[in-house]
Amino acid sequence: MAQLYKQLNPAISQYKDRRFCGTQQEFDECLRTSTTVYVGNLSFYTTEDQIFEVFSRVGDVKRIVMGLDKHKLTPCGFCFVVYYTREDTEDCVKYINGTMLDDRPIRVDFDWGFVEGRQFGRGRSGGQVRDEYRMDYDAGRGGYGSILQKEMEVRQQMMNSMAEEMSYGAMGGYVAHAEDGGHGGGDGGGDAPMRFDRGDSDDER
Repeated sequence: MAQLYKQLNPAISQYKDRRFCGTQQEFDECLRTSTTVYVGNLSFYTTEDQIFEVFSRVGDVKRIVMGLDKHKLTPCGFCFVVYYTREDTEDCVKYINGTMLDDRPIRVDFDWGFVEGRQFGRGRSGGQVRDEYRMDYDAGRGGYGSILQKEMEVRQQMMNSMAEEMSYGAMGGYVAHAEDGGHGGGDGGGDAPMRFDRGDSDDER
């Protein structure tokens, strides 16, 4: 019943913040009266001034809180916009949700209210969780998802290491000597089988 009521009432968000300390009824009441909106799918390069310019068109903006990577303290693709009145807040969701900002559609939704700490990303890498697992390349949000980027970095390091080892061998990093340890001298050493050892075999890491 509560879900159906939300679907019939556009003033109530479908989102549920698991970190909200309260009941579902209290959460819904906050959404019905809040003057705060959540803005998602922003480019990492979108500025606070750009956001103010767009969101002030539907009402007086009281405050903008930029979402930050909790490790780097750099923008990570979301923000909160706080208005003075509920009417302006509803107009914001009605008219700005889905519009283009920095060549990408932004998502605007009612929020239960900003509290300190919510400006930081909740992903393990510091940004948003959605950017942890993203497999597509998004230039406006740091390229590939953080997990995929780490895998690509590891593969690149392995390839670089293999290339260095191959280059080391091509440049004479291996020395040849007789099976008995001689270097061309001694009896019968001329026909002895040869083998290759690394010149730095005492410290091969």
